[in-house]
Amino acid sequence: MKEFKAGMLAVSKAGHDKGRLYVVLNADQEFVYLADGKNRSVTSPKKKKRKHIQINYYIPEILKQTLEAEQKLEDEQIKKAIKEYKNQQEV
Repeated sequence: MKEFKAGMLAVSKAGHDKGRLYVVLNADQEFVYLADGKNRSVTSPKKKKRKHIQINYYIPEILKQTLEAEQKLEDEQIKKAIKEYKNQQEV
């Protein structure tokens, strides 16, 4: 099983949030904790089973810099990273 790291992007594959893009905050053996900066913040992440998400092994630069500096991710950074990623995909 591949390792899920903080900062990676993930898309929900099941549930009422199917198709929504999130950022991985944390992961354990069974669950992944996700945030999108709007509906799900860093303080109350979405808990989803690993099999219910499609992981994207790309970590946006803004999040990578924060994580390398060993700082906590903030909702504003997550929103910006998701927005930039969506804009890249449209091009």
